[in-house]
Amino acid sequence: MADSSTTASSKLVQYLIEAYAKERELERSLQAHIAMTDRKPYKKRLQAHLRETKQHAKLVERRARKLGAGGLITDAVKEGTALVKQAAALGKGQLHAMRGSGLEEKLLKNAKTEYSEEHEEIATYWAIETLAEEVGDKETAKVARQIRREEERMASFLEKQIPVLTRAVAKAEIPAAQRNSSRPARRRKGTGSSRKKAGSRS
Repeated sequence: MADSSTTASSKLVQYLIEAYAKERELERSLQAHIAMTDRKPYKKRLQAHLRETKQHAKLVERRARKLGAGGLITDAVKEGTALVKQAAALGKGQLHAMRGSGLEEKLLKNAKTEYSEEHEEIATYWAIETLAEEVGDKETAKVARQIRREEERMASFLEKQIPVLTRAVAKAEIPAAQRNSSRPARRRKGTGSSRKKAGSRS
């Protein structure tokens, strides 16, 4: 008969290492996106999320070690650190930089990528949280829940940012005559009170 506690720990370690690898990958992407962003509120939020992402990786690594990941997490840490430092990190940024015809389009596509990545992370941490609760690991469930909520907040920010960036693309690339926002507003008909005033003067 299999040792159920060992099986539970092994499965949690597997999920945690996958989450760790994703956090380090996103660290690279965020650095590249921050470098090309000129919109201050967006850039500031990306910088804040980069700090969160680094902290998430540390929390996940700590939890994996506590569960006996040993050499597996050590290898993942080495690989993640190397990737962040390598010129390959710039390669991904250059890939994003080539997408689209202008800066606004690049920022929009980056935000769409970030939004997709956030939801993948949310799903990952939901799975870790649920599995940890299922096997009675309250500490791992707590860590996963904390990270998931921060990812949800970032996804919510991006959800609001995407329309802003899309309107910027429209303004930069579509002639003013073809944009609804550029059309002159219709004159509003006089209110009842103004008509009354006019009538009283006649």
